[in-house]
Amino acid sequence: MVILLILVGLAAGVLSGILGIGGGLLIVPALVFLFGVTQKQAQGTSLAILLLPVGILAVWEYYQAGNIDFKMAGLVALGFVFGAYGGALIAGHVADDVLKKVFAVFLVLVAAKMFFGK
Repeated sequence: MVILLILVGLAAGVLSGILGIGGGLLIVPALVFLFGVTQKQAQGTSLAILLLPVGILAVWEYYQAGNIDFKMAGLVALGFVFGAYGGALIAGHVADDVLKKVFAVFLVLVAAKMFFGK
């Protein structure tokens, strides 16, 4: 489980570095579908990964409701740091029109999984 959490962070970091997306676009569905946490726990944990300065007040609310797994957040954040760096390096070598298309396909796939998946 530890390795898989770090890999989720790495994948989210790479996509963030390549496409400029927020990690939650991958992290929230991954936590729900791969780790079986609730949607609220996934959202709270995702915010905890990005805690400062962006989501501190939201994290506080999720924490108060018991919807954050800090161990999970820390492991995914570890992978995210290195993934984002690698993704940024990759993005520098990919044409803008290709990145735009990859981003669009990714959004459609995530939306379809969230809508139709269990």
